[in-house]
This record gives sequence, C-alpha cells and structure tokens, in this order.
Amino acid sequence: MSQKTSSLQMLSQSEAERAAEMFSAFADSTRLKLLHALTGGELCVGDLAELLGVSISAVSHQLRGLRALRLVRGRRDGKMMFYSLDDDHVLSLLDVGLQHA
Repeated sequence: MSQKTSSLQMLSQSEAERAAEMFSAFADSTRLKLLHALTGGELCVGDLAELLGVSISAVSHQLRGLRALRLVRGRRDGKMMFYSLDDDHVLSLLDVGLQHA
C-alpha cells in the first residue's frame, strides 16, 4: 500500500449520504434556477415564482427542500417570506457546477 493510500480516509456512510443528498438538489432544473436566482440576493416567493414562470406553490415546495438541506434560508417579514442562499459555500458550489457544465 502506498503512503498516499494509507493516509487517505474514507468518508463515513452518513457523510456520503448527506453529501449525495445535497448534490441531488443541484440535479433538478427548477431547484437550480431557484438557487441561481438567489445569487443576486434575497427574493420573496412571489418574485421567484414570477422569475421562473411557475406557481408560488411549486416554488414554496422546492424551497422547503432546499431549506432542509441548508442551501437556502428564509426570513419572514410580516406575511412575506424572503429567501437567500444559506452561505458562500452554496454560491461556490453553484459557480463551479455551472462552469464545469
């Protein structure tokens, strides 16, 4: 076994599953468009629905999943919900994925 191989640590099953679930979020064109729209800053659900040309219900459904994966975060202002990317890591993942594509 080489020095490099012996120092390599495998991902745990739970780490691999969490990462795979997070990357699966990028595999859906609607979710990808939502994430890309949020690169410009915080937007409300209605604005996102209008930008994407889909229903508010569909946007809310997708955002719920993205929030569970900690890719976006929500902020309530009265009756309105505003969403933004959770952190700069999400922006980096999105940028690298789009450049690679």
